[in-house]
Amino acid sequence: MRKLCFALSAAAALAGLCMTAEAGSVLPSVMESYEKNADNSYSVSYLEEDPYLVNIYEGYGFAKDYGSARGHAYVLEDVGKTERPHALANCLTCKTADFTKLVNDLGEDAYSLEFESLFPDMHENVGCYSCHEDKIADGELVLTHDYTLAAIGDEMGDGIAPAIAVCGQCHTEYYFKPENKATNVPYTDIASMDPAAELAYYDEMGFADWVQESTGTPLLKAQHPEIETVLGEGSVHAKMGLSCADCHMEKAEAEDGSYKSHYLQSPLNSEAILETCAACHKDTDMAEKVHAVQAEVTARETEVGEKLSALKDKLAEAVAGGEYSEEELDEIRKLHRTAQWFFDYDYVENSEGAHNSTLAKKCLDTAEAVIDEAMEKFKS
Repeated sequence: MRKLCFALSAAAALAGLCMTAEAGSVLPSVMESYEKNADNSYSVSYLEEDPYLVNIYEGYGFAKDYGSARGHAYVLEDVGKTERPHALANCLTCKTADFTKLVNDLGEDAYSLEFESLFPDMHENVGCYSCHEDKIADGELVLTHDYTLAAIGDEMGDGIAPAIAVCGQCHTEYYFKPENKATNVPYTDIASMDPAAELAYYDEMGFADWVQESTGTPLLKAQHPEIETVLGEGSVHAKMGLSCADCHMEKAEAEDGSYKSHYLQSPLNSEAILETCAACHKDTDMAEKVHAVQAEVTARETEVGEKLSALKDKLAEAVAGGEYSEEELDEIRKLHRTAQWFFDYDYVENSEGAHNSTLAKKCLDTAEAVIDEAMEKFKS
């Protein structure tokens, strides 16, 4: 208990760390740019935009509350007020530097603490410690999340750029270990960062996020697999040596020196970043190009998502009708699980195809093909 109290005290003391003596040598302009993330407050309800989601997520928290992520300045506020249940502290894994510090002090036992009892002690959002640990003053990037360190720590800087690996600690697919509810990722190296490989990982361990009552399908809920998408099949920019920071953190100059802006934004909103895009894209209208990709992917999401919803309804009807054996139903359920996984893998990746349109389209095509296969299994 003494160790826990010490860890909680350390976490509470960390609140506001970026603005205290430990960050004394950090350029004031860096801190000003970091604080500007409060401008990223826009959010939209995906459930209102795409009503079919309520049906395919039936029985899971995302059917109650699912909106686009706001900026890093709001992650604690948003996790605190979400209508999705969060009984344990593992929901805080990527929401606050305080909890990251607590896990590093206490170990995996921290993940199974009660959310409600711990949440009042969490004060800082994603902050300096999240990406730099105790290397804040010199700006060194550090893998601070234990599960990422275990999975790809050996490949950081040797196959995976540090500015991708560190962002990917949170921008990744993850799950909670059944035995102790610790946060973990379904891959062990860069080679296994793939939607098919991750599905096989979950299938082998018999894992499901929930069993849908109406269909009986043990379903998975994908979670923003940005690092897998950026590094995965069809990726272009990562293979060219570009990182998340290159595209979302512009280089800037100020009286106190040159620095990397810590205001995270779309490259389409930054003239400085667009100038670097022009080195390869020349006179291409980047906004037009990116929006065209996103429009195509979004249209396919709607098409495939509605087909997935229809499959879910057909399967629920078959379960309720009693005309199918459990063996027949399980055959369809396996296809349902697979189709939903590939659809969700694309849908929840936050770039809408901009990071890797090849992989986005492949996921949607795979989902649709599996849906069609499943529909052929029904007797009428």
